[in-house]
Amino acid sequence: MEEMSITKTNIKQPRTQSLASRIWKYRQLYLLLLPALIYVLIFSYGPMYGIQIAFKNYKGALGIWRSHWVGFKHFIDFFTGFYFWDLLRNTLVLSMYNLLMSFPIPIIVALILNETGPKFKKTAQTILYAPHFISMVVLCGMIVTMFSKESGVVNTLLEMLGMERVYFMGEPGAFRHLYVWSGVWQGMGWNAIIYIAALSAVDPSLHEAASIDGATRMQRIIHINIPTIMPTIVITLIMAVGRIASVGYEKAYLLQTNLNVEVSEIISTYVYKRGIVDANYSFSTAVGLFNNIINIILLLTANKISEKISETSLF
Repeated sequence: MEEMSITKTNIKQPRTQSLASRIWKYRQLYLLLLPALIYVLIFSYGPMYGIQIAFKNYKGALGIWRSHWVGFKHFIDFFTGFYFWDLLRNTLVLSMYNLLMSFPIPIIVALILNETGPKFKKTAQTILYAPHFISMVVLCGMIVTMFSKESGVVNTLLEMLGMERVYFMGEPGAFRHLYVWSGVWQGMGWNAIIYIAALSAVDPSLHEAASIDGATRMQRIIHINIPTIMPTIVITLIMAVGRIASVGYEKAYLLQTNLNVEVSEIISTYVYKRGIVDANYSFSTAVGLFNNIINIILLLTANKISEKISETSLF
């Protein structure tokens, strides 16, 4: 017993390093991290200082601090406003339609390209990636030109087929289709990159063994390729669900006309008009904050459901 006690007293317990010493020890790594940290602090956390104007009657002459507090007045005005339910419905319908169409197509494109030869794959990837680099203004200009009633190529083809010309930009029923399918065309090649990268991790020996066992190409895609990229699909789906309420205003605003405004007026275009055009910064900030809260709730919900069902989650 005495020998054991002497031995225990002679053993020196390791001391935990202080935070300062750990930072100094890995100072080179922290130095590499510093530019990204500064960027996030300035452009992500810095602007959050202005969120408080959602609860104030902001006046530019008074500044943020000296403007008067009004509490939840702007939120109540938005919720009780005449356009609230129309804006919410238009935003959710357009976003869900966009999600249902634009999410699975890049996966299908990636699976198809993965089964083609190297030369065709490179050529197809280059062609499919190109639309991603077209600016939103140019893309909307192309849509307006192609679907023009007077000189658009679509109406010219309809006339050649014996049909009447249609003013697509003024048709409320055509707006969502133009918005979604032009986005699918523009983004399917670029969005397929992440799935093509995930498919490169598939072990070729699995396909060889499946071929020896008589599996067809479709069976190998279903039982080998898709399960391999399933974690990537789940993560991207969670992130997409978290953006459901954040439909970008640029495209909707550029394609908006007085005739289709009943379906093209969404939360983001409403915020732009009230905040920038009408200079009602407090109200637009409140609406934008509400929009972000909805996105956070959807993101957390989708992440929790995914964690329980597939054991794959963001955090």
